[in-house]
Amino acid sequence: MKTLPMAVLALGLLVMIGCSAPPAGDDSADAAPPAAETADLCLDAGPQTPRDISLTAGLNTVTFPMAPPATEMNLCNIHTHTNAEHKGPGFSVFVSNQDDGGYACKDSDSLTEAELAQAPGAYGGVNPGDTIEVHWVHTSCDATPGEGLGACVPEGCDDPLLRVETQVFLVVNDPEALDFTELAYGGNVVNGMHQARAIPPNTGDPVIFRGSTTGPSYDQSNCSPAQVTWSVRPQCARLDINSLHRWAEAGNVFNETKSHGVRQLVTAPELLAPIE
Repeated sequence: MKTLPMAVLALGLLVMIGCSAPPAGDDSADAAPPAAETADLCLDAGPQTPRDISLTAGLNTVTFPMAPPATEMNLCNIHTHTNAEHKGPGFSVFVSNQDDGGYACKDSDSLTEAELAQAPGAYGGVNPGDTIEVHWVHTSCDATPGEGLGACVPEGCDDPLLRVETQVFLVVNDPEALDFTELAYGGNVVNGMHQARAIPPNTGDPVIFRGSTTGPSYDQSNCSPAQVTWSVRPQCARLDINSLHRWAEAGNVFNETKSHGVRQLVTAPELLAPIE
């Protein structure tokens, strides 16, 4: 098995979170992202992300060390994508076949009028009824949480291990739903490591696999060179949109004020690592 050189890591990180707005969806579970011809695949890249976490098959033989548990790494960035980039048991409703389609939580069509009530505020790109995918990015570097993915590769740390803890949320206007400020950072340090305050523990065992960075800058013809260990929980949780607004209003250290676009699902087996 071959290993990609890590000299290109910083470039991949800088474009991980594209900022284009997501389009309206068609809520069709049977729709699928457009397929790339084999000749167009970036076959010289390592395993790519996002993927269908229900499928374990993959033909990409590029390997790299799996990152340690998040508790042994520094949290370096938190950001969100509107619509789930991954597809999983709890978020399998395909939104559209446009570049920033993504997937929606399965029960997104069963919300009440109150849960769907508009709630404008400081955090943009997401509304009640939307699905978001949250990425808690961790690094093996001696890093301080900060703005952009460059915070995960500070000067002097050239070969980090990276891990993304991932949870998909159905956003609702409901103060009884989860509070994002209780899941974020807020200066939390545990055993000398910067850590998220919490990540939902009851949305299924995370699916762990090798992949890359994401965001709409990449597709199956233009792959990310970065090497990332992913940990994706298979079920959705409900999140109060007002807590996202509070997080933005408080001036979080990541300077995150809006939800980002998505990378279309990677389906070519040649671009996916086997899930062990």
